[in-house]
Amino acid sequence: MGGARLSDYDYDLPDNLIARYPSDRRDGSRLLVVPQGDAPLRHVHFHDVADLFRPGDLLVVNESRVRPARLLGTRPGGGAAEILLLRPADEDERVWDALVRPGSKLKPGRRVEISPDVHVEIVGPAPGGGRMVRIDSDRSVDDVLSTYGHMPLPPYIDRPAEASDRERYQTVYACVPGSVAAPTAGLHFTHDLLARLEAGGVRRVPVTLHVGVGTFRPIMVDDPRDHEMHHETYTVSAETADAVNATRARGGRIWAVGTTAVRTLESVARDGTVRAGVGVTDLFVRPPYRFQVVDCLLTNFHLPRSTLMMLVAAFAGYSRTIDAYAEAIGHGYRFYSYGDAMALVGRSAAPDS
Repeated sequence: MGGARLSDYDYDLPDNLIARYPSDRRDGSRLLVVPQGDAPLRHVHFHDVADLFRPGDLLVVNESRVRPARLLGTRPGGGAAEILLLRPADEDERVWDALVRPGSKLKPGRRVEISPDVHVEIVGPAPGGGRMVRIDSDRSVDDVLSTYGHMPLPPYIDRPAEASDRERYQTVYACVPGSVAAPTAGLHFTHDLLARLEAGGVRRVPVTLHVGVGTFRPIMVDDPRDHEMHHETYTVSAETADAVNATRARGGRIWAVGTTAVRTLESVARDGTVRAGVGVTDLFVRPPYRFQVVDCLLTNFHLPRSTLMMLVAAFAGYSRTIDAYAEAIGHGYRFYSYGDAMALVGRSAAPDS
């Protein structure tokens, strides 16, 4: 069966197809429509996505907001330093779990100057090879990040964050700070497009899953079953759970915007029923996984050998996914966070070979 080994998820991508900037318009990106079964793939634009929905469908989005959590400063000797704040470790949000660079120079007790009135002290080691750091400033942490923080763009974008990334590396509905990476499938939506869907009888409900740095970490084992999935926190409200269950009961379809929405819904589903709650998930969706909740998926094109690509293969079928990626490359689609999107309409009843 295809998709059982890490090497099954290799593909060659020309460097010029890595999107280093977003499209001029959020909904101007291209959209590859991948119907269920053997129906032909279709090439449209994201602003056409409303045509794929039916009245009574439910759109589930991830409202997590990316923090401008990358702080750039100088070490005592004058060398450059970088601090990426991952998650607060105390109620005052002064102590954080962080990644630091250069790690060999930033030992416990060292201080990094971000500005004359903002310093970051290295407190000690953190789980996963990071550091615990303390923000030393009279300013609030929100003020520090708003003033001095940079958006934590993925490494493959390969450029410094710019002022425009503050808006474009964020969904228009993001409102719950906590992610270090954007739930990128949602970047294509505009307020006007969401209004069109609502006018067409499509309800939108939120979940929250804060994207952690683990989303960038590669799989290091050839058998994906041996991969240890990273943990991410989620919230599903009673209103969202009720909406999902009611939609399914009346035969409407559940559209998940992005792999984060998929993992959240599937993490709180029991026997096809979604339950409200707050928790932590390490759910690794890969072939052969049987979905309980999600009927349609909007997603971007993901890195080779990634857990995200495996989730897509579990949803659409392995060979269908490989064919779709080859089609996208052949037609010059733009890949990764700022790239184009695909709509997986319906899902396989069983994984294919």
